[in-house]
Amino acid sequence: MKSFLLEFDEHLNQEDKDKWLHFVMRLQQFTGPLMAKGVEDTVLYIYNRLISLNEVGSTPSKFGVSVEDFHGFNQHRIAYWPHTMSGSSTHDTKRGEDVRTRINVLSEIPEEWESYLQKWQEINAPQKDCVGGLDVPAPNDEYFLYQTLLGAFPVDESEYPTFVERIKEYIIKAIREAKVNTGWLRPDDDYESSLIKFVEHLLNKSEDNEFLPAFRPLQHKVQYYGVFNSLSQTVLKLTSPGVPDIYQGTELWDLSLVDPDNRRPVDFEKRAEFLKEIKTKIESDILGFIEEILQTPETGKIKMFLIYQALQARRDYLDLFQRGNYQKLIVMGSLKDHIVAFSRKWGDSTAIIIAPRLLTKLVNEGENPLGEQVWRETRICLPSGSSLVWKNAITQQQLKGEREDTLWIRDVLTHFPVALLINEQGETNNDSELIVDSQN
Repeated sequence: MKSFLLEFDEHLNQEDKDKWLHFVMRLQQFTGPLMAKGVEDTVLYIYNRLISLNEVGSTPSKFGVSVEDFHGFNQHRIAYWPHTMSGSSTHDTKRGEDVRTRINVLSEIPEEWESYLQKWQEINAPQKDCVGGLDVPAPNDEYFLYQTLLGAFPVDESEYPTFVERIKEYIIKAIREAKVNTGWLRPDDDYESSLIKFVEHLLNKSEDNEFLPAFRPLQHKVQYYGVFNSLSQTVLKLTSPGVPDIYQGTELWDLSLVDPDNRRPVDFEKRAEFLKEIKTKIESDILGFIEEILQTPETGKIKMFLIYQALQARRDYLDLFQRGNYQKLIVMGSLKDHIVAFSRKWGDSTAIIIAPRLLTKLVNEGENPLGEQVWRETRICLPSGSSLVWKNAITQQQLKGEREDTLWIRDVLTHFPVALLINEQGETNNDSELIVDSQN
């Protein structure tokens, strides 16, 4: 460690110090590339237990972090690295951010995932070729492929033909990166062509393909809950300590894979049209628009709407989000494990962020995690002296609480699945009753 810190021994002359420095600098030059080729571009395509974890800078063997660790991370960041970039997708991510939030759903339903997996393997076993005594694809490659399909399956039917070609190109890159059954320097043409044939059969929409009808029920389920995972991830990124980065194209659902797939042209005209519509609907009928985009999440407008509203709040309360402190909020009630909540405070301005999690155990597919029928008595405890008057920056609604130390989730998450509450005066009023004013 002393070597890397350049803590030179006292007896060294300047020439020795220069050699020491040269050695450390050369070692640093090699460490990054070696890490990239050995781990990010090899191991992350072999260790396929849950491929949403196989990301640049991640630890695939670790299944996420606890809520307590999440708060601890943010408290450390606000203390030491408050302006570090927060990116959920970049030019170098292995999978788009919304691909990962879909695949993460599998960690909530392991028994169901295993059941589907066994069914698919049985259905597709006759489609495998034997190359060099090995069935193609090998079990690990097949397992990787099914997760990929669940994560990247398009929401727009018109994109399906392109999706098939993208998957074929991607799976060849993936198995070459893994360097197990083929590789960049010594490609196994027989293995690769057999794998492509297997993929083509899986995604063929012919009547004799049993796989797609067996695949779509879980795909629909993963896609549905993945939407809420994505919304929670988005609001946390935009409000946690740090500077949020939105990679080009991720204003809508980002179902891209590793480069060059994530560098395809972005339809900015479409995004401009959506943004114009969002601005208009916010002014004319925001609650009606929220109801509409909740019913049609496949358009991606719901994600863009959230990003727009959260960025407006960041602009209006610049110091609050750039310099404000961070405090975890205690969640109480039977569903406390399904909520992440924290506050940011600067001067008289306070923000409260609420994001649901682990929703497969909470709502049925097709239901929204909103209102009293879902959240019942779950509530968050506010810091002493908190205001009773809050405005939800996402829905533009005003909340007035009956107690200055409690906010009921059922009243906050009435119209939208995540919340960003703002109070800029720090007022308290012990005589107020809880009111949701849908006109403000």
